[in-house]
Amino acid sequence: MSTNTSRRDFLRAVAVAPAIAMGHAAETRPNVLFLHCHDLGRFLHCYGIKTVQTPNLDRLAEQGVLLESCFCAAPQCSPSRASMFTGRYPHSNGVMGLTHADFAWDLHQDEKHLGQILQAAGYSTAGVGVIHETRSGPARIGLDDYSPKPRAQAAAAEAILRLERFAKSPEQPFYMQVGFTEPHRLPAMKLGEDLGFTDQDVRPDDSLGVTVPPYLRDTPGTRTEIAELQGAVRHADQHMGRILSALEDLKLASRTLVIFTTDHGIAMPRAKCSVYEPGLQVASIWRLPSRQGWHGGIRKPEMISNVDYLPTILEVLGLALPANVHGRSFASLLDGRAYTPRQIIFGELTYHDYYDPRRSIRTETHKLIVNFSTAPAFMDPSQSWRPRSDTVVPPNHALAYHVPLELYDLRDDPAETRNLATLPAYASVLGDLQARLAKHLKDTGDPILDGAVINPMHRRALEWLRS
Repeated sequence: MSTNTSRRDFLRAVAVAPAIAMGHAAETRPNVLFLHCHDLGRFLHCYGIKTVQTPNLDRLAEQGVLLESCFCAAPQCSPSRASMFTGRYPHSNGVMGLTHADFAWDLHQDEKHLGQILQAAGYSTAGVGVIHETRSGPARIGLDDYSPKPRAQAAAAEAILRLERFAKSPEQPFYMQVGFTEPHRLPAMKLGEDLGFTDQDVRPDDSLGVTVPPYLRDTPGTRTEIAELQGAVRHADQHMGRILSALEDLKLASRTLVIFTTDHGIAMPRAKCSVYEPGLQVASIWRLPSRQGWHGGIRKPEMISNVDYLPTILEVLGLALPANVHGRSFASLLDGRAYTPRQIIFGELTYHDYYDPRRSIRTETHKLIVNFSTAPAFMDPSQSWRPRSDTVVPPNHALAYHVPLELYDLRDDPAETRNLATLPAYASVLGDLQARLAKHLKDTGDPILDGAVINPMHRRALEWLRS
Protein backbone atom coordinates (compact mmCIF):
# COMPACT_ATOMS: atom_id res chain seq x y z
CA MET A 1 0.00 0.00 0.00
CA SER A 2 1.37 3.43 -0.95
CA THR A 3 2.05 6.18 1.54
CA ASN A 4 -0.58 8.38 -0.15
CA THR A 5 -3.19 5.63 0.10
CA SER A 6 -2.41 5.03 3.77
CA ARG A 7 -2.64 8.73 4.53
CA ARG A 8 -5.97 9.06 2.72
CA ASP A 9 -7.40 6.03 4.57
CA PHE A 10 -6.26 7.57 7.86
CA LEU A 11 -7.85 10.92 7.04
CA ARG A 12 -11.08 9.20 6.12
CA ALA A 13 -11.09 7.27 9.39
CA VAL A 14 -10.53 10.46 11.38
CA ALA A 15 -13.28 12.28 9.51
CA VAL A 16 -15.75 9.41 9.85
CA ALA A 17 -15.19 8.85 13.59
CA PRO A 18 -17.21 11.86 14.82
CA ALA A 19 -20.17 10.86 12.67
CA ILE A 20 -20.20 7.31 14.02
CA ALA A 21 -19.89 8.64 17.56
CA MET A 22 -22.96 10.80 16.94
CA GLY A 23 -24.93 7.87 15.58
CA HIS A 24 -24.65 8.89 11.91
CA ALA A 25 -23.08 6.03 9.95
CA ALA A 26 -21.37 7.15 6.76
CA GLU A 27 -23.97 5.51 4.56
CA THR A 28 -26.78 7.57 6.12
CA ARG A 29 -25.14 10.93 5.53
CA PRO A 30 -26.81 13.30 3.08
CA ASN A 31 -25.35 14.01 -0.32
CA VAL A 32 -24.22 17.61 -0.87
CA LEU A 33 -24.97 19.54 -4.06
CA PHE A 34 -23.38 22.97 -3.92
CA LEU A 35 -24.66 25.26 -6.70
CA HIS A 36 -23.12 28.68 -7.20
CA CYS A 37 -22.79 31.35 -9.85
CA HIS A 38 -20.95 34.58 -10.53
CA ASP A 39 -22.06 38.10 -9.72
CA LEU A 40 -25.70 37.56 -8.69
CA GLY A 41 -25.99 39.30 -5.33
CA ARG A 42 -29.64 38.97 -4.30
CA PHE A 43 -30.95 39.79 -7.77
CA LEU A 44 -33.70 37.14 -7.69
CA HIS A 45 -37.48 37.32 -7.73
CA CYS A 46 -37.62 35.51 -4.38
CA TYR A 47 -35.47 38.31 -2.90
CA GLY A 48 -37.94 40.96 -4.06
CA ILE A 49 -36.69 41.81 -7.57
CA LYS A 50 -40.08 41.55 -9.27
CA THR A 51 -38.88 42.21 -12.81
CA VAL A 52 -36.42 39.31 -12.98
CA GLN A 53 -37.80 35.88 -13.87
CA THR A 54 -36.31 33.12 -11.72
CA PRO A 55 -39.04 30.47 -11.32
CA ASN A 56 -36.67 27.59 -10.58
CA LEU A 57 -34.73 29.25 -7.78
CA ASP A 58 -37.99 30.71 -6.48
CA ARG A 59 -39.30 27.15 -6.30
CA LEU A 60 -36.18 26.02 -4.46
CA ALA A 61 -36.79 28.83 -1.94
CA GLU A 62 -40.43 27.73 -1.58
CA GLN A 63 -39.23 24.20 -0.83
CA GLY A 64 -36.26 25.08 1.34
CA VAL A 65 -34.89 27.85 3.56
CA LEU A 66 -34.03 31.31 2.25
CA LEU A 67 -31.48 33.32 4.22
CA GLU A 68 -32.65 36.92 3.97
CA SER A 69 -29.50 38.54 5.40
CA CYS A 70 -26.57 36.56 4.07
CA PHE A 71 -23.28 38.30 3.25
CA CYS A 72 -20.01 37.32 1.60
CA ALA A 73 -16.66 37.88 3.26
CA ALA A 74 -15.30 39.69 0.20
CA PRO A 75 -16.95 41.30 -2.85
CA GLN A 76 -14.73 39.58 -5.43
CA CYS A 77 -14.90 36.20 -7.10
CA SER A 78 -11.87 34.29 -5.79
CA PRO A 79 -11.64 35.63 -2.22
CA SER A 80 -15.35 35.06 -1.60
CA ARG A 81 -15.27 31.50 -2.90
CA ALA A 82 -12.13 30.74 -0.92
CA SER A 83 -13.98 31.85 2.21
CA MET A 84 -17.16 29.88 1.57
CA PHE A 85 -15.23 26.68 0.87
CA THR A 86 -12.74 26.99 3.77
CA GLY A 87 -14.73 28.84 6.42
CA ARG A 88 -11.86 31.32 6.74
CA TYR A 89 -11.40 34.96 5.78
CA PRO A 90 -9.40 35.75 2.61
CA HIS A 91 -6.57 37.43 4.49
CA SER A 92 -6.06 34.17 6.38
CA ASN A 93 -6.58 31.52 3.69
CA GLY A 94 -4.23 33.16 1.17
CA VAL A 95 -6.68 34.29 -1.51
CA MET A 96 -6.59 38.08 -1.20
CA GLY A 97 -7.16 38.59 -4.92
CA LEU A 98 -7.99 36.75 -8.13
CA THR A 99 -6.44 33.33 -8.67
CA HIS A 100 -6.25 33.24 -12.47
CA ALA A 101 -3.62 34.51 -14.92
CA ASP A 102 -0.92 36.78 -13.47
CA PHE A 103 -3.08 37.80 -10.51
CA ALA A 104 -1.89 34.41 -9.17
CA TRP A 105 -3.30 34.35 -5.63
CA ASP A 106 -3.89 30.88 -4.20
CA LEU A 107 -4.91 28.98 -1.10
CA HIS A 108 -2.15 28.37 1.39
CA GLN A 109 -0.84 24.82 1.11
CA ASP A 110 -2.32 23.76 4.44
CA GLU A 111 -5.80 25.20 3.80
CA LYS A 112 -8.57 22.59 3.84
CA HIS A 113 -11.29 22.94 1.21
CA LEU A 114 -14.77 21.48 1.73
CA GLY A 115 -14.12 19.06 -1.12
CA GLN A 116 -10.98 17.73 0.56
CA ILE A 117 -12.76 17.25 3.88
CA LEU A 118 -15.64 15.34 2.31
CA GLN A 119 -13.33 13.31 0.10
CA ALA A 120 -11.42 12.24 3.21
CA ALA A 121 -14.73 11.35 4.86
CA GLY A 122 -15.54 8.84 2.13
CA TYR A 123 -17.64 10.95 -0.22
CA SER A 124 -17.43 10.60 -3.99
CA THR A 125 -16.53 14.10 -5.11
CA ALA A 126 -17.01 15.97 -8.37
CA GLY A 127 -16.93 19.48 -9.74
CA VAL A 128 -18.32 21.21 -12.79
CA GLY A 129 -17.57 24.66 -14.16
CA VAL A 130 -16.21 27.55 -12.16
CA ILE A 131 -13.35 26.79 -9.78
CA HIS A 132 -12.07 30.22 -8.83
CA GLU A 133 -10.94 29.63 -5.27
CA THR A 134 -7.61 28.10 -6.33
CA ARG A 135 -5.28 28.12 -9.32
CA SER A 136 -3.95 24.66 -8.47
CA GLY A 137 -6.68 22.59 -10.08
CA PRO A 138 -9.52 20.30 -8.98
CA ALA A 139 -7.31 17.71 -7.29
CA ARG A 140 -6.02 20.40 -4.90
CA ILE A 141 -9.53 20.86 -3.53
CA GLY A 142 -10.41 17.18 -3.31
CA LEU A 143 -12.41 16.62 -6.49
CA ASP A 144 -12.15 13.09 -7.90
CA ASP A 145 -13.87 14.09 -11.15
CA TYR A 146 -14.11 17.45 -12.88
CA SER A 147 -15.55 19.04 -16.02
CA PRO A 148 -14.20 22.51 -16.85
CA LYS A 149 -17.27 23.74 -18.75
CA PRO A 150 -18.45 26.90 -16.93
CA ARG A 151 -21.23 28.26 -19.17
CA ALA A 152 -24.66 27.47 -17.76
CA GLN A 153 -26.06 25.28 -20.54
CA ALA A 154 -22.99 23.04 -20.84
CA ALA A 155 -22.34 23.01 -17.09
CA ALA A 156 -25.90 21.83 -16.39
CA ALA A 157 -25.49 18.98 -18.88
CA GLU A 158 -22.21 17.91 -17.27
CA ALA A 159 -23.73 18.09 -13.78
CA ILE A 160 -26.70 15.95 -14.85
CA LEU A 161 -24.35 13.29 -16.28
CA ARG A 162 -22.64 13.05 -12.92
CA LEU A 163 -25.92 12.91 -11.01
CA GLU A 164 -26.91 9.99 -13.22
CA ARG A 165 -23.71 8.20 -12.26
CA PHE A 166 -24.22 8.92 -8.57
CA ALA A 167 -27.77 7.59 -8.77
CA LYS A 168 -26.43 4.16 -9.76
CA SER A 169 -24.76 3.83 -6.34
CA PRO A 170 -27.33 5.28 -3.93
CA GLU A 171 -25.52 3.88 -0.89
CA GLN A 172 -22.43 6.00 -1.68
CA PRO A 173 -22.77 9.66 -0.58
CA PHE A 174 -21.56 12.29 -3.02
CA TYR A 175 -20.41 15.87 -2.99
CA MET A 176 -20.64 17.95 -6.16
CA GLN A 177 -20.00 21.66 -6.64
CA VAL A 178 -21.33 23.30 -9.80
CA GLY A 179 -20.36 26.84 -10.77
CA PHE A 180 -21.91 28.86 -13.60
CA THR A 181 -20.28 31.82 -15.34
CA GLU A 182 -23.61 33.56 -15.86
CA PRO A 183 -24.65 36.21 -14.88
CA HIS A 184 -21.04 37.43 -15.09
CA ARG A 185 -20.32 39.95 -17.84
CA LEU A 186 -19.38 38.18 -21.05
CA PRO A 187 -16.78 38.89 -23.75
CA ALA A 188 -17.92 41.53 -26.24
CA MET A 189 -19.36 40.01 -29.40
CA LYS A 190 -17.73 42.66 -31.59
CA LEU A 191 -14.54 44.64 -31.27
CA GLY A 192 -15.22 47.96 -29.56
CA GLU A 193 -18.54 46.93 -28.02
CA ASP A 194 -19.29 47.45 -24.34
CA LEU A 195 -18.74 44.39 -22.18
CA GLY A 196 -22.29 43.47 -21.22
CA PHE A 197 -24.16 40.48 -19.86
CA THR A 198 -25.39 39.04 -23.16
CA ASP A 199 -24.14 37.13 -26.17
CA GLN A 200 -25.62 34.81 -28.79
CA ASP A 201 -27.00 32.53 -26.03
CA VAL A 202 -28.07 35.14 -23.47
CA ARG A 203 -30.56 37.82 -24.47
CA PRO A 204 -31.87 40.86 -22.54
CA ASP A 205 -35.15 40.54 -20.67
CA ASP A 206 -37.30 43.59 -19.88
CA SER A 207 -40.64 41.88 -20.43
CA LEU A 208 -41.66 42.73 -16.85
CA GLY A 209 -39.85 46.06 -16.85
CA VAL A 210 -36.52 46.66 -15.13
CA THR A 211 -35.54 47.23 -11.50
CA VAL A 212 -32.91 49.95 -11.15
CA PRO A 213 -31.08 49.62 -7.81
CA PRO A 214 -31.31 52.76 -5.62
CA TYR A 215 -27.54 53.33 -5.73
CA LEU A 216 -27.62 53.76 -9.53
CA ARG A 217 -29.05 56.64 -11.55
CA ASP A 218 -32.11 55.75 -13.59
CA THR A 219 -30.72 56.47 -17.06
CA PRO A 220 -31.16 54.80 -20.46
CA GLY A 221 -27.69 53.25 -20.07
CA THR A 222 -28.54 51.80 -16.68
CA ARG A 223 -31.86 50.43 -17.93
CA THR A 224 -30.14 48.78 -20.89
CA GLU A 225 -27.62 47.09 -18.63
CA ILE A 226 -30.25 45.96 -16.11
CA ALA A 227 -32.30 44.42 -18.93
CA GLU A 228 -29.18 42.52 -19.99
CA LEU A 229 -28.53 41.42 -16.42
CA GLN A 230 -32.12 40.24 -16.04
CA GLY A 231 -31.73 38.12 -19.16
CA ALA A 232 -28.50 36.61 -17.86
CA VAL A 233 -30.08 35.80 -14.48
CA ARG A 234 -33.09 34.25 -16.19
CA HIS A 235 -30.72 32.14 -18.32
CA ALA A 236 -28.79 30.93 -15.25
CA ASP A 237 -32.05 30.12 -13.47
CA GLN A 238 -33.25 28.04 -16.41
CA HIS A 239 -30.19 25.80 -16.28
CA MET A 240 -30.09 25.61 -12.49
CA GLY A 241 -33.64 24.34 -12.90
CA ARG A 242 -32.45 21.54 -15.18
CA ILE A 243 -30.06 20.31 -12.47
CA LEU A 244 -32.70 20.49 -9.76
CA SER A 245 -35.21 18.64 -11.96
CA ALA A 246 -32.68 15.89 -12.64
CA LEU A 247 -32.07 15.55 -8.91
CA GLU A 248 -35.80 14.93 -8.47
CA ASP A 249 -36.14 12.60 -11.45
CA LEU A 250 -33.23 10.47 -10.24
CA LYS A 251 -34.84 10.21 -6.78
CA LEU A 252 -31.85 11.83 -5.10
CA ALA A 253 -33.53 14.99 -3.81
CA SER A 254 -34.88 13.59 -0.54
CA ARG A 255 -31.42 12.77 0.78
CA THR A 256 -29.43 15.62 -0.77
CA LEU A 257 -28.50 18.88 0.92
CA VAL A 258 -28.83 21.49 -1.84
CA ILE A 259 -27.12 24.83 -1.37
CA PHE A 260 -27.53 27.64 -3.86
CA THR A 261 -25.52 30.82 -3.50
CA THR A 262 -23.32 33.30 -5.30
CA ASP A 263 -19.95 34.92 -4.72
CA HIS A 264 -20.93 38.61 -4.27
CA GLY A 265 -23.01 41.45 -5.65
CA ILE A 266 -24.00 42.20 -9.23
CA ALA A 267 -21.36 43.54 -11.63
CA MET A 268 -22.58 47.12 -11.50
CA PRO A 269 -20.88 50.23 -10.11
CA ARG A 270 -20.77 50.39 -6.29
CA ALA A 271 -21.80 46.75 -5.98
CA LYS A 272 -19.25 44.09 -7.02
CA CYS A 273 -15.71 45.07 -5.94
CA SER A 274 -17.01 47.29 -3.15
CA VAL A 275 -17.67 46.65 0.54
CA TYR A 276 -20.90 48.62 0.37
CA GLU A 277 -24.03 46.60 1.04
CA PRO A 278 -24.75 45.72 -2.63
CA GLY A 279 -21.25 44.26 -2.93
CA LEU A 280 -21.51 42.01 0.12
CA GLN A 281 -25.17 40.94 0.03
CA VAL A 282 -25.68 37.46 -1.44
CA ALA A 283 -28.50 35.04 -2.13
CA SER A 284 -28.37 31.85 -0.08
CA ILE A 285 -30.96 29.07 -0.27
CA TRP A 286 -30.65 25.72 1.55
CA ARG A 287 -32.81 22.61 1.29
CA LEU A 288 -32.59 19.22 3.01
CA PRO A 289 -35.96 17.42 2.92
CA SER A 290 -34.86 14.75 5.41
CA ARG A 291 -34.11 17.24 8.19
CA GLN A 292 -36.80 19.07 10.14
CA GLY A 293 -36.59 22.85 9.69
CA TRP A 294 -34.56 22.66 6.48
CA HIS A 295 -37.49 22.69 4.11
CA GLY A 296 -40.95 24.16 3.68
CA GLY A 297 -40.44 27.69 2.38
CA ILE A 298 -38.92 29.13 5.56
CA ARG A 299 -37.25 32.55 5.55
CA LYS A 300 -34.62 33.41 8.15
CA PRO A 301 -33.78 37.10 8.82
CA GLU A 302 -30.67 36.54 10.96
CA MET A 303 -27.32 37.78 9.66
CA ILE A 304 -25.14 35.03 8.19
CA SER A 305 -21.65 35.20 6.64
CA ASN A 306 -20.50 32.82 3.94
CA VAL A 307 -17.61 31.78 6.21
CA ASP A 308 -20.42 30.06 8.13
CA TYR A 309 -21.23 27.67 5.27
CA LEU A 310 -18.49 25.10 5.87
CA PRO A 311 -19.05 24.67 9.62
CA THR A 312 -22.79 24.36 9.02
CA ILE A 313 -22.35 21.66 6.38
CA LEU A 314 -19.92 19.72 8.54
CA GLU A 315 -22.25 19.82 11.54
CA VAL A 316 -25.11 18.47 9.44
CA LEU A 317 -22.88 15.65 8.19
CA GLY A 318 -21.53 14.89 11.65
CA LEU A 319 -17.94 15.65 10.69
CA ALA A 320 -15.22 17.26 12.75
CA LEU A 321 -14.59 20.97 12.26
CA PRO A 322 -11.01 22.12 11.55
CA ALA A 323 -9.74 24.06 14.54
CA ASN A 324 -8.78 27.18 12.57
CA VAL A 325 -12.18 27.85 10.99
CA HIS A 326 -13.48 31.40 11.51
CA GLY A 327 -17.13 30.74 10.66
CA ARG A 328 -19.77 29.39 13.01
CA SER A 329 -22.47 26.86 12.24
CA PHE A 330 -26.05 28.04 11.89
CA ALA A 331 -27.43 24.48 11.78
CA SER A 332 -29.18 25.00 15.11
CA LEU A 333 -30.95 28.06 13.70
CA LEU A 334 -32.52 25.97 10.96
CA ASP A 335 -33.10 23.05 13.33
CA GLY A 336 -35.05 25.29 15.68
CA ARG A 337 -32.61 24.75 18.53
CA ALA A 338 -30.99 27.41 20.70
CA TYR A 339 -28.96 29.75 18.51
CA THR A 340 -27.17 33.00 19.24
CA PRO A 341 -27.44 35.23 16.16
CA ARG A 342 -24.42 36.91 14.69
CA GLN A 343 -24.03 40.48 15.88
CA ILE A 344 -21.34 41.43 13.34
CA ILE A 345 -20.51 40.88 9.68
CA PHE A 346 -16.97 41.57 8.45
CA GLY A 347 -16.06 42.38 4.87
CA GLU A 348 -12.77 42.96 3.11
CA LEU A 349 -11.23 43.94 -0.20
CA THR A 350 -7.51 43.91 -0.89
CA TYR A 351 -6.82 43.24 -4.57
CA HIS A 352 -9.04 42.79 -7.61
CA ASP A 353 -8.16 44.85 -10.68
CA TYR A 354 -5.75 46.81 -8.52
CA TYR A 355 -4.74 47.35 -4.90
CA ASP A 356 -7.68 48.86 -3.03
CA PRO A 357 -7.43 47.72 0.59
CA ARG A 358 -10.65 48.22 2.55
CA ARG A 359 -12.04 46.58 5.68
CA SER A 360 -15.62 46.80 6.93
CA ILE A 361 -17.73 45.88 9.92
CA ARG A 362 -21.51 45.80 9.96
CA THR A 363 -24.04 45.44 12.77
CA GLU A 364 -27.81 45.34 12.38
CA THR A 365 -27.82 49.14 12.44
CA HIS A 366 -24.48 50.61 11.37
CA LYS A 367 -21.62 50.06 8.94
CA LEU A 368 -18.00 51.21 9.25
CA ILE A 369 -15.57 51.12 6.33
CA VAL A 370 -11.86 51.74 6.83
CA ASN A 371 -9.97 52.70 3.67
CA PHE A 372 -6.21 52.13 3.51
CA SER A 373 -5.58 54.05 0.28
CA THR A 374 -6.80 57.06 -1.66
CA ALA A 375 -7.95 54.89 -4.56
CA PRO A 376 -11.07 55.86 -6.54
CA ALA A 377 -14.27 55.91 -4.50
CA PHE A 378 -15.24 52.52 -5.89
CA MET A 379 -13.63 49.96 -8.17
CA ASP A 380 -15.69 49.86 -11.36
CA PRO A 381 -16.69 46.26 -12.25
CA SER A 382 -18.21 47.14 -15.65
CA GLN A 383 -15.03 46.04 -17.47
CA SER A 384 -15.86 48.62 -20.14
CA TRP A 385 -13.91 51.61 -21.38
CA ARG A 386 -17.04 53.77 -21.26
CA PRO A 387 -19.36 52.53 -18.49
CA ARG A 388 -23.05 52.86 -19.34
CA SER A 389 -24.33 53.17 -15.77
CA ASP A 390 -23.69 55.94 -13.24
CA THR A 391 -23.93 56.06 -9.46
CA VAL A 392 -26.03 58.39 -7.34
CA VAL A 393 -23.08 58.77 -4.94
CA PRO A 394 -20.54 59.89 -5.93
CA PRO A 395 -22.13 61.95 -8.72
CA ASN A 396 -18.81 62.13 -10.58
CA HIS A 397 -16.78 58.97 -10.21
CA ALA A 398 -13.77 60.44 -12.00
CA LEU A 399 -13.27 63.05 -9.26
CA ALA A 400 -14.05 60.96 -6.19
CA TYR A 401 -11.53 59.17 -3.98
CA HIS A 402 -11.61 57.29 -0.71
CA VAL A 403 -11.74 59.17 2.55
CA PRO A 404 -10.13 57.42 5.56
CA LEU A 405 -13.37 56.41 7.30
CA GLU A 406 -16.97 55.90 6.25
CA LEU A 407 -19.79 55.40 8.73
CA TYR A 408 -23.40 54.78 7.73
CA ASP A 409 -26.64 54.41 9.67
CA LEU A 410 -28.29 51.55 7.79
CA ARG A 411 -31.68 52.18 9.36
CA ASP A 412 -32.07 55.64 7.84
CA ASP A 413 -29.65 55.32 4.95
CA PRO A 414 -29.59 51.75 3.58
CA ALA A 415 -28.06 52.97 0.29
CA GLU A 416 -25.04 54.34 2.21
CA THR A 417 -25.16 57.84 0.78
CA ARG A 418 -24.42 59.95 3.91
CA ASN A 419 -21.06 59.48 5.58
CA LEU A 420 -21.42 60.20 9.32
CA ALA A 421 -17.85 59.44 10.38
CA THR A 422 -16.92 63.05 11.22
CA LEU A 423 -20.08 63.93 13.13
CA PRO A 424 -19.64 64.24 16.93
CA ALA A 425 -23.04 62.66 17.54
CA TYR A 426 -21.72 59.36 16.16
CA ALA A 427 -18.39 59.32 18.02
CA SER A 428 -19.44 56.51 20.38
CA VAL A 429 -20.75 54.33 17.55
CA LEU A 430 -17.54 54.96 15.61
CA GLY A 431 -15.40 54.07 18.63
CA ASP A 432 -17.30 50.85 19.30
CA LEU A 433 -17.02 49.64 15.69
CA GLN A 434 -13.36 50.66 15.56
CA ALA A 435 -12.56 48.52 18.59
CA ARG A 436 -14.46 45.51 17.26
CA LEU A 437 -12.88 45.72 13.82
CA ALA A 438 -9.38 46.14 15.23
CA LYS A 439 -9.86 43.06 17.44
CA HIS A 440 -11.10 41.01 14.48
CA LEU A 441 -8.11 41.96 12.31
CA LYS A 442 -5.71 41.13 15.12
CA ASP A 443 -7.38 37.87 16.10
CA THR A 444 -7.45 36.60 12.50
CA GLY A 445 -3.93 37.75 11.65
CA ASP A 446 -4.76 40.22 8.91
CA PRO A 447 -1.45 41.28 7.29
CA ILE A 448 -2.90 44.72 6.58
CA LEU A 449 -1.97 45.55 10.19
CA ASP A 450 1.70 45.16 9.28
CA GLY A 451 1.63 47.50 6.30
CA ALA A 452 0.86 47.37 2.59
CA VAL A 453 0.14 43.87 1.25
CA ILE A 454 2.23 42.94 -1.79
CA ASN A 455 0.79 40.74 -4.53
CA PRO A 456 2.25 37.70 -6.34
CA MET A 457 3.47 39.76 -9.32
CA HIS A 458 5.34 42.08 -6.96
CA ARG A 459 7.08 39.06 -5.46
CA ARG A 460 7.96 37.68 -8.88
CA ALA A 461 9.36 41.04 -9.99
CA LEU A 462 11.55 41.23 -6.89
CA GLU A 463 12.79 37.68 -7.44
CA TRP A 464 13.72 38.56 -11.04
CA LEU A 465 15.49 41.77 -10.04
CA ARG A 466 17.49 39.95 -7.36
CA SER A 467 18.41 36.98 -9.51
